Amino acid sequence: MNPGFCQLPFEWLGEIINLAAERIVVVDQDGIIKYINDAYCDFIGTTIENAINKPVQDVIENSRMHIVAKTGQPELAAVQSINGSEMIANRHPLFVGGDLVGAVGTVMFGNPQEWWAYSSKIQSLLDELKYYKTKYEKELRSKYKFDDLIGISPEFTALKKLAERVSGSQSAVLINGESGTGKELFAHSIHGKSSRSIFPFVPINCASIPEHLLESELFGYEEGAFTGAKRGGKKGKFETAHYGTIFLDEIGDMPLSMQSKLLRVLQEKEIQKVGGQKTISVDVRIIAATNRDLEKMVSEGRFRQDLYYRLNVIKLDIPPLRERGEDIVLIASSLIRKLEKKFHREGILLSGHVIQKLKNYSWPGNIRELENVLERAINVLDGRIIEAKHLPLYLRDQELDGGPASNQLSEQDFLDDGPSLSLKENAEIAEKRAIKKALNLAGGNKQKAAKLLEVSKTTLYDKCRQYGI
Repeated sequence: MNPGFCQLPFEWLGEIINLAAERIVVVDQDGIIKYINDAYCDFIGTTIENAINKPVQDVIENSRMHIVAKTGQPELAAVQSINGSEMIANRHPLFVGGDLVGAVGTVMFGNPQEWWAYSSKIQSLLDELKYYKTKYEKELRSKYKFDDLIGISPEFTALKKLAERVSGSQSAVLINGESGTGKELFAHSIHGKSSRSIFPFVPINCASIPEHLLESELFGYEEGAFTGAKRGGKKGKFETAHYGTIFLDEIGDMPLSMQSKLLRVLQEKEIQKVGGQKTISVDVRIIAATNRDLEKMVSEGRFRQDLYYRLNVIKLDIPPLRERGEDIVLIASSLIRKLEKKFHREGILLSGHVIQKLKNYSWPGNIRELENVLERAINVLDGRIIEAKHLPLYLRDQELDGGPASNQLSEQDFLDDGPSLSLKENAEIAEKRAIKKALNLAGGNKQKAAKLLEVSKTTLYDKCRQYGI
């Protein structure tokens, strides 16, 4: 026997048992009651004196304590009727020195009222837990499927069929395409049709997370790993995506130091948390995406060649919208249906003049820019038909027979008589032009472009999304 237990005064034990278990009864191997507390006696309408040394089935209605004392098999959360009320009983066999000597029984809820009082106290906690569980599961599931990828152009149709065919593979996928072409939609769709679809889909934008935080985001950290680390540490994206898919967007912006650590995960299928000593096995499929020329970056020493080959097992090149002329009206119609729900509108149509302008434009921001244009048009639309006057100025003034108009606006564009623009619209045009110029000067590197513009990288990414760049 534990000597620490023996130090308790005997008279304490009864009170401790009463506090630890509201109603308790102990029987020997023959089913004779050897202990019963006041709470149980009050519950069944008897006294300790009248219950002790009596067969348990003679004292407690519908008892099975004598059976458990013989079989040694526990009966947990069993419903038992006593005094016309259903209560929940736990019956445990009692072993001492390896020998079965009896059984211990407790009553959890003496009547439905007790259960109701208990459940009402925890119901709000259960509801909150259910809410966060549902939210977590929804956020880590693929949101799009292949039916959401709109297009009938031969190149896009062939790409879509290839993506569907490789969905069942476990190999890494590299999606290449300009900003706004729908790389993330392809990633969602591939995961959704894969054998991993019931497990998490975890997206992470490698360019939007500061370099010093990227490792802890991807691999997690142990408690005390650095100043400000959460108590108990934190799971990383790879651990969260276990058995599922991790989508590494803007992989071309990942720092070289992190590329080597990512390569190790792909090779060894294990991670090590920041500040941790042990390795954790992970089983994830990698889908990476970029709008950068990774082959050129490899030749320039800005992207690891071995990592590139690891990622480039299956390559999907998404064509830009300007090469999908026959898809533009289909995509625009699909986006309008989506925007109708957002604006609580219905029956919105495109005029023939607008359709021609949409087909003639070069769409440097691709589908994202097209959605922004349509959203802007619906915001200023009074009726049901989108006319040229509802389009932004750079689309409104392009010459239909002269091909796509230039996105570069001269000072004269602001001075000529024409559709009046607000100060905000003029500022947006100038801001968009400055961002494009900086990106051209930086060779598409958004980090360098942000430095040229003297803004943070996060601000630049937000602006690019806003303007469909």
